[in-house]
Amino acid sequence: MKFVIVDRDGTINVEREGYIQTPEEWEPLPGALDAIARLNHAGFQVVIAANMPGLGRGLFDVVALNAIHARMNKQLASVGGRVEAIFFCPHAPDEGCNCRKPLPGLFLQIGERYKVDLSQVHAVGDSVRDVQAAASAGCVAHLVMTGIGAPASTHPLPPEFPAATRVHTDLADFATTFIAEAEAHSKAPVAS
Repeated sequence: MKFVIVDRDGTINVEREGYIQTPEEWEPLPGALDAIARLNHAGFQVVIAANMPGLGRGLFDVVALNAIHARMNKQLASVGGRVEAIFFCPHAPDEGCNCRKPLPGLFLQIGERYKVDLSQVHAVGDSVRDVQAAASAGCVAHLVMTGIGAPASTHPLPPEFPAATRVHTDLADFATTFIAEAEAHSKAPVAS
């Protein structure tokens, strides 16, 4: 199985101050749902890894979160895309867990559940904590410039970003580049 791990808020959907608390507040970013569908059609399973501190802070509950994800999944299905699974950290920032990004816990859970070599997995997010968590887990880290957490400048990236971080305008740009590279790699002659 081939995987891409994607952050949710600011990467797939519009990020809101105070968190998305109802399905009606969930709004996809332009081109993001099509990007996931294109990744799926190119043979990649898309898994979401997201911090959900609003749960830990009591701003919404799991029922509301499931309703938000049902809306997302319905809109994804309408363009021929799907998400394999959603891994999330339900803790508030002060709870001291190991799954809250920038720690790699969510990525390690994904690797363990699917028995994948995380060094072969590309991970996409819109903030330093997303790419730090991905790099700490051994994933290839990609930054998109669509969320609240995106840096003001990428030339050069601020020093807190892992050195090998690859930068894309948005999830659609990532998908286009990544799929083209994957296809070129699969067509490359094998050395004997």
